[in-house]
Amino acid sequence: MFRLLRFFGTGLCLYAIAACGSGDLKKVEQINLQSEIQVDTTKGAEIVYSDSAKVKAKLKAPVLLYFKAKNPYYEMPEGIDVVFYDDNLKPSSTVVSDYALRKENEKTVELRKNVVAKNAEGKTFKSEELIWDENTKKFYSNTLVTIVTDQATISGTSFWALEDFSYYEIKQGAGPIQFNTDIDSAGGN
Repeated sequence: MFRLLRFFGTGLCLYAIAACGSGDLKKVEQINLQSEIQVDTTKGAEIVYSDSAKVKAKLKAPVLLYFKAKNPYYEMPEGIDVVFYDDNLKPSSTVVSDYALRKENEKTVELRKNVVAKNAEGKTFKSEELIWDENTKKFYSNTLVTIVTDQATISGTSFWALEDFSYYEIKQGAGPIQFNTDIDSAGGN
């Protein structure tokens, strides 16, 4: 009886393995690799970015997950709040989002969902996605972006900006622009 049960159990296992296609085996391998990835969790995280011993930015995240994988990354599933500083440690811009992902090897941060950036001049940039490239010190987006200033609200299909948002370019921008009437009357017409 024991031999019969052992034979039946072995046969059932072989049948189950044979029933799995090669695609299913690849999925099993991926699941095994993912389960081996270590994840560190930090609550109430605050990260200070510096360059040449000067503080450049401070990032706050309610939850910070660090995935120790072949290509390590940080995930901030509850959003972030970042303040960028100029050389005099004055805030030059801020960025908030509901979700963020930092790819360590690429040195990029992907901000998603309700992304709002403001510069020192009071201009507000809104999008559903914004990518910060730490190498080039620029932000860019290939999704709809809206820029609100005291003179206009402009929307465009994509844009890029310097890290402090002091200079930016928007593609296919559209929206009403209010011109300064003092300039028109100064011409003497």
